[in-house]
Amino acid sequence: MSLLSLRNLSVTFETAAGPFRAVDGVDVTVEPGEVLGIVGESGSGKSVAMLGLMGLLPPSATVTADEIRFEGRDMQAMSPRERRSIIGRDIAMIFQEPIASLNPCFTVGYQIKEALKAHTDLDRKARQARAIELLGAVGISEPERRLRVFPHQLSGGMSQRVMIAMATACRPKLLIADEPTTALDVTIQAQILDLLVDLRERYGMAMILITHDMGVIAEAANRVVVQYAGQQVERQPVQTLFDQPHHPYTAALLSAIPERATTKRLPTIPGIVPGQGNRPDGCLFNPRCPKADDRCRSVVPPRQPPALGEALCHYPENMPQTREAA
Repeated sequence: MSLLSLRNLSVTFETAAGPFRAVDGVDVTVEPGEVLGIVGESGSGKSVAMLGLMGLLPPSATVTADEIRFEGRDMQAMSPRERRSIIGRDIAMIFQEPIASLNPCFTVGYQIKEALKAHTDLDRKARQARAIELLGAVGISEPERRLRVFPHQLSGGMSQRVMIAMATACRPKLLIADEPTTALDVTIQAQILDLLVDLRERYGMAMILITHDMGVIAEAANRVVVQYAGQQVERQPVQTLFDQPHHPYTAALLSAIPERATTKRLPTIPGIVPGQGNRPDGCLFNPRCPKADDRCRSVVPPRQPPALGEALCHYPENMPQTREAA
């Protein structure tokens, strides 16, 4: 049984210009202990999909799905109270920009202990001891003293460690890490990634790793989902995806990795991810795809069968189906 199963998850926002579907039919499964990577440019709907799962989107958002199950339990059939008992305890999330996510009005210790108070039966003394233990576990020196500081007194890397301590306070079964290395320098990025891998192994957690960095995916993930403009365009085991990308968007992302570049000038993907007012007909990637033809510009591509790597493309690469055969 999968730890998490999402089927046909969509998120629609009500805007002044009308409804906008930011996430369109996302399917996600996570097995116990697995690391699933979700990769794509900004605007691909990676974070929005997971915030929809967590119930943390504003009232203007409507979340629908054919199935949302955690450990076999139907989360859509749960009462708000039942769902709150899972979110934050069994499913936890590390948010983007930790300095902005921490409350500037309260100390680090207060915020960690509030998470423990909400989801455990620990008394005040035990919560204090657990908070000190958590800060030590994420590599913060002098943890007892650090409990008394405010978020603005911490560096970006330290703030990220505090966020990780809060997210893992109840030893969740699934940890969602949303761009955990963004805005950190290279050395700190490596430390944070190593810390997450270590905590996952120590606590036996599964993890969803959201990033735009293919290098992070290669280092930490078992399987990878590639998202573009709210749609999943490819799903593969990570090694297969790096060796044989099927979707042109995936291939373009991989070619932009400096270590894989074949020219002196680093390849780029022209254009931007389409928003509400400029979504093209047919394949959403067609304005940026060098291989697009009239079919791509007019017909929405079908998803390829799982045996073929599940690429959302009329002419997937490195697959038995070719442009001539199609």
